[in-house]
Amino acid sequence: MFGMSVFQSVLERLKTEEDSEPAPAEATRVATPYAPALDSTFTAEGVGLASFGAVERAYLDASFVEPPPAPVMPNFLTRTSLAEIAEELALADDETQATLAAKRRAFAGLNHPDRLPAAFRTNATARMKLANMLIDEASRQVRANSPAP
Repeated sequence: MFGMSVFQSVLERLKTEEDSEPAPAEATRVATPYAPALDSTFTAEGVGLASFGAVERAYLDASFVEPPPAPVMPNFLTRTSLAEIAEELALADDETQATLAAKRRAFAGLNHPDRLPAAFRTNATARMKLANMLIDEASRQVRANSPAP
């Protein structure tokens, strides 16, 4: 072991230990995903080869988990007509710039495409475009009707 690197000496030691110990009967067993989680050879002194099979079985059990179901589109995202969006915004004649900004933020909080799953982004984008268009028009009207400074 002199003249070897630490890594080489560890490999040599493991090789001599492996050659001197008989292979346990449990080590030749085929791992199945339905076997018990722990083997009887698991001890505090060391982890035997049979316990490696238990880890492998646990991994296989975890890999057979079904994927979550696809998200279902909420009903409000199916409402994409101009009249439906205007109804949701409930814009009134007495709106101010502050109330319009608050309505825009509230609508975006529920409908912004970046906050929704990818499958819903087309509808969310259409809803946001229509809402922004309606709010922008209402904002222009508020500015036009406000007294000049």
